[in-house]
Amino acid sequence: MRKEMAEIITFKQSDGEYTDATAWSDRSGSSAHPTDWINLLGVRVSAVNIPTAVTRIESAIATGQKGYICIRDVHGVVKCQKDPALKEIHNRAFLVTPDGMPLVWALKLSGHQEADRVYGPDLMLALFDQGQRHNVRHFLYGTTPEILERLKSSLIAKFPRANVVGVYSPPFRDLTQEEEDNVESLINASTADIVWVGLSTPKQEFWMASMRHRLTPSMLIGVGAAFDFHAGIKRQAPKFIQRSGFEWAFRLVCEPRRLWWRYAVAVPSFVCLTVAQLCKLRHFPIPYETKNYLPMSESSSEN
Repeated sequence: MRKEMAEIITFKQSDGEYTDATAWSDRSGSSAHPTDWINLLGVRVSAVNIPTAVTRIESAIATGQKGYICIRDVHGVVKCQKDPALKEIHNRAFLVTPDGMPLVWALKLSGHQEADRVYGPDLMLALFDQGQRHNVRHFLYGTTPEILERLKSSLIAKFPRANVVGVYSPPFRDLTQEEEDNVESLINASTADIVWVGLSTPKQEFWMASMRHRLTPSMLIGVGAAFDFHAGIKRQAPKFIQRSGFEWAFRLVCEPRRLWWRYAVAVPSFVCLTVAQLCKLRHFPIPYETKNYLPMSESSSEN
């Protein structure tokens, strides 16, 4: 198996693109982007766990880097297959963390034994905990005013020295230009280090990508349902289910009307496409320029 996987992760460059020579292409990060990753169906998935992700984010804040982070599951990877813009957003992200266990298994099969699940709600708690030591400033963006208030109260109860410098509940529609300008001013005036974005996917990914160049906080992190979980609105799956790879089934039972179509399509599609990639029946190249995206420094104006 180890020999077969060593062949799977061979890497080559051709015609301005990094291609998966056999299946998951892996490349150690450069000094500009030191986190290792794999190419999973054309999406660059970072080889991280909770401690290493926290370390990378804290380092980015300390050095004035800017970027956004996508917390990715199977559904999101499959959605990228039919949406080139969404796939490019992921491949330009500071990190794409493995939320779903199948992504973790793919990383481990590719040789990244230290990789583990970076679940959005857990990453949020870890950064709030660590942030108390370094006075990290947090801004909460998303959901309703009532849930935001419950979320803020819950987080402060768990982490009394956490510094929440602002909250904003956007309308459930696209923002007008005036509203975008107001959001920009509000977030920048807050002097936040991290903006937690609790919108549905892919809305939150598009929002982070479109607003990144306008905002001064170091990191924008899309955590979706984490707001509802920590506010006590929705139940999280028990840990043993989360680790089993069947959390999707738990969520489907809890929200069948909203999620049945998502999982009816996403799970079989992911299995079929991953087998095709492993068997070299399909290739999923990542354009060279997106894989060498430089997280913005404090003085940079690039997106």
